Amino acid sequence: MQLFYNPDLNEQLETFTFPKDESKHITKVLRKKEGDTLFMTNGKGWLLEGKITIADIKNCQVSITNKTFQPKKSYSLHLAVAPTKMNDRYEWFLEKATEIGIDTITPIICDHSERKVIKTERFEKILQSAMKQSLHCYLPKLNPAISFKNFIDQEHNGQLFIAHCEETKRQSLKNTIEAKRDITVLIGPEGDFSVKEIEMALERGFIPVTLGETRLRTETAAIVACHSVVFTNE
Repeated sequence: MQLFYNPDLNEQLETFTFPKDESKHITKVLRKKEGDTLFMTNGKGWLLEGKITIADIKNCQVSITNKTFQPKKSYSLHLAVAPTKMNDRYEWFLEKATEIGIDTITPIICDHSERKVIKTERFEKILQSAMKQSLHCYLPKLNPAISFKNFIDQEHNGQLFIAHCEETKRQSLKNTIEAKRDITVLIGPEGDFSVKEIEMALERGFIPVTLGETRLRTETAAIVACHSVVFTNE
């Protein structure tokens, strides 16, 4: 099964015409022909099945034959992760977290952040590609980059965690997660959160946690946190 994504898809459609670039990919690269079946999603829970009626390189058209809505999970996972110095590492995190199952991502700019500018357009494409690869019907929400202080000053629901490396009292994340509850986890930059940032988070109800006995890179820590939450809820 190969999944196609287009935000303009909805449950009201009876036919759909792919844009030029994707029409070319379907007909020339994948060599799909009239009568072949395609699976599509709008990234908002709908899975649509259709048969190709016009296999044109510029306007590939399908007739919708089946529509299925996939309900959301019983919990929501929000990771607020500081951008990494090497951009490809953050892109790796986005790809793998989408495959595992994340709902919202917010890049947070911290005191020790070495990268403070990100290219959201490229990040969005990575999320879309990973969603299709893993056959998910929900596209993770990528929020604009925001300062650490502004982020924690916002209202957050469910369990709140901050993963840091300071030698202070911390709980194990995997032993603290409660199933079927919304969760927000803060992951810091290569230089970790500053002491001031940790104190600010604790004052706002974030629970300090550890992700294991070894020191992890930012992107690895984010994946470990993501998997721990998803595994707990399986």
